[in-house]
Amino acid sequence: MKTFSSTAFTLCAFAGMLASFQPSSQANDWPTFRGADRKDISKETGLLKSWSADGPKKVWTFEGAGLGYSGFAVVGGTLYTLGAKEFEEHLIAVDVATGKEKWTVSIGPLLTNGWGDGPRSSPTVDGDRVYALGGKGDLACVSAKDGKVIWKASLTDAGGKVPGWGYCESPLVDGNQVVVTPGGTKGAVLALDKLTGKQVWQSSEWTDGAQYASLVPIEFNGVRQYVQLTMQNFAGISAKDGSVLWKVAFPGKTAVIPTPIYDAGQVYVAAGYGVGCKSVKLQGTGEPEFLYENTNMVNHHGGVILVGDYLYGHSDKGGWTCQNFKTGEVQWAERGKLGKGAIHCADGMLYLLEENSGNVVLIEASPNGWNEKGRFQLGPQTAQRNPKGKIWTHPVVSGGKLYLRDQELIHCYDVKG
Repeated sequence: MKTFSSTAFTLCAFAGMLASFQPSSQANDWPTFRGADRKDISKETGLLKSWSADGPKKVWTFEGAGLGYSGFAVVGGTLYTLGAKEFEEHLIAVDVATGKEKWTVSIGPLLTNGWGDGPRSSPTVDGDRVYALGGKGDLACVSAKDGKVIWKASLTDAGGKVPGWGYCESPLVDGNQVVVTPGGTKGAVLALDKLTGKQVWQSSEWTDGAQYASLVPIEFNGVRQYVQLTMQNFAGISAKDGSVLWKVAFPGKTAVIPTPIYDAGQVYVAAGYGVGCKSVKLQGTGEPEFLYENTNMVNHHGGVILVGDYLYGHSDKGGWTCQNFKTGEVQWAERGKLGKGAIHCADGMLYLLEENSGNVVLIEASPNGWNEKGRFQLGPQTAQRNPKGKIWTHPVVSGGKLYLRDQELIHCYDVKG
């Protein structure tokens, strides 16, 4: 695979410059899409359990994020996201205290798409580096301090074909490697050395094309592995060498997007377009045990979250749904109080964002039913969104702040009070 790695001399120079900049790692940091463990549950406590009639207090609005649907990484007082500026996709750093831009850097050419141009993935922060994947498969490693590019690589050089809606996954940094999903005949999943961009391995025995889910790191029976979902299968591959440890058929339709969920040996996946969900139990060796497959959770792309023994998310079939993780049965469903959208969890509460209106609702994460504790409407909203596009960026709570995005506009709200 072609890489654009710096020379050893340049890497050493960068190391010296960056030694004095080490973003603090705190419990309320949010280093990548759905958090460090990809479960989408913030570890913060002491957040507001209800909102006033006007919603939480707005702290600032940043108007320079560019077009696109990229989410957030928030580490050490800086928010990182991606956005389209003219004909390029940029990685952007914003000071969370002031809402002012700290720096911006181009990472690759613009993805154009009928549902809206620009990047879709969230950056990933690891120490003094940020990893960002553009819509056309350009992967960049940059300095978190000033945005200077350390190395670049291309998923298409690794045999990948750009999916119809562009590359959407958020890079996974695990140990000494950064892991992504180019898809294709050279191997579905690719691991690169996170410091140099050089290939470590590629999962050549699994050659499905890339879809839109992000990889999930898990430990099972003492083995580190990555779980990923494609249009044909979901599988676990060895973190050591990319070999396939297990694989389960899951035929998707049109697109499969939600991130897989793992807990206590059980793996759960879901998709939209009428497909639904499926769950299996991993075995010490051999094929996983089938648990259930149904259409109780037909989740398009707003995400599903496991809180305790219950899953929460929007189902195209039944509306906002609470589903028993172990059995797959519906615990409750609510269609009339909020339309389709994205979900996030913090301090025992669910933050729901309706994609059409921009309505934001706070409810308890409870199997006992819909218990609403506040709502407001995101505003102002962009005038630049593609007519086919909606408010698709997932909410994030970090450092007592709720971050929401509508294209070039990022809004920050105080949810700690």
